[in-house]
Amino acid sequence: MTKVASKVESRKRFILDTNVILFDPQAIYKFYNSDVIIPISVIEEMDRFKKDPGENGRNARQFSRFVDVLRSKGSLSKGIPLEKSHSNISVNLDNHAEVLPEMLDANKADNRILALAMKMQREKGSQAILVTKDTNLRIKADVLGITAEDYEPQKVDIEDLFSGITEYEVAPDAIDSFYADKELSITDTTINPNQYILFKDQGNPNHSAIARYNFATKTAVPLIKPTDNVWGIFPRNVEQSFALDCLLNDEIQLVSLVGKAGTGKTLLALAAGLSKTLDDGKYHRLLVSRPIFPMGRDIGYLPGDVEEKLNPWMQPVFDNIEYLLGSGTNQKRAAGRAQELINQGMLNIEPLTYIRGRSIPNQYLIVDEAQNLTPHEIKTIITRAGQGTKVVLTGDCYQIDNPYVDSANNGLAYVVERFKGEAIAAHVTLSKGERSALAELAANLL
Repeated sequence: MTKVASKVESRKRFILDTNVILFDPQAIYKFYNSDVIIPISVIEEMDRFKKDPGENGRNARQFSRFVDVLRSKGSLSKGIPLEKSHSNISVNLDNHAEVLPEMLDANKADNRILALAMKMQREKGSQAILVTKDTNLRIKADVLGITAEDYEPQKVDIEDLFSGITEYEVAPDAIDSFYADKELSITDTTINPNQYILFKDQGNPNHSAIARYNFATKTAVPLIKPTDNVWGIFPRNVEQSFALDCLLNDEIQLVSLVGKAGTGKTLLALAAGLSKTLDDGKYHRLLVSRPIFPMGRDIGYLPGDVEEKLNPWMQPVFDNIEYLLGSGTNQKRAAGRAQELINQGMLNIEPLTYIRGRSIPNQYLIVDEAQNLTPHEIKTIITRAGQGTKVVLTGDCYQIDNPYVDSANNGLAYVVERFKGEAIAAHVTLSKGERSALAELAANLL
């Protein structure tokens, strides 16, 4: 894995592929005490992407502006110092076809980048490393004896992802005290704000309690338990109880729910959003969105008006809302009620395509399938939240459709790790499927 923003003893030369720039236009600043090399083929590909209306186009244009500012400070062919990272950046002509094996076509940009890496690796005095998010290019580089690495500055080990839940074995009287006093002092300094706790009796496994850690008082406190169902929904397991607590808690402004298919992430979020918006009036509107993959791609390629174009992408959201509104019985009537709420402005279901530049105050914002967003895109979304807005992110880090992210470096996993110590954020990992016995078996076996 590429080490970024950390001091190294020997100076290295990092050759960046196009997909690294498209993933993070500021990647050139994240290599410490090194020479950052941009092949001329990457500049040519940036020129092709710059007219793209989506995220790739924005990143390409931003990178070009960065380099153009640097160009005024010196010669890009000779190298320009980057003060913050103590590195140098240069643009290199990758016309070294003579070093390529005959079976590799020198007219392809990837192969020209490989040729440049081979040429530099043969030179003495420094180590040349090809940085690319293209798995096949890394494989070809390895075959040719070139050192190649993935660009993962925000990588999170998915197996060690913060679950938001911890367990304590305590004495029986501690659990009794919690039930009587509605709080229990916690001395563990490693526990995170709003982390959920399962207290277990040391001698009796049936004697237990569940709680949330209140960072301000340093105590475990009871969960929020609605007096009635939440739009026909009851939590079916402990994890769902934890999820519903943070979804209904007005003091928690950012909630992330991670879990496999069928664990109830989206349904719980929608039920809580309808409750807080329509029943309690806490928020002016329930805004539900999901990436039209890839994020930023214009929806004009589908026939019909805007609503008709959105339907194929948003149907999973409509399905859940109609189920909640109709309690699973009269779906035709539920569809009418959903449309009525949309007409009244209480419910908005829209893509993330045009969220950049917006300000979203006093709304309950649910972003479904957030695992398909990059860390940069997830930052763009959360920074749109205005006063009084709650943001809920749901997704499954193992179901990735975006070719630029994986289970370790997607935006959802990034948010979980970066916000786990914040008092206004909460996270729950749901592992038990409740959709159906068949869905649970499929999620586990297939």
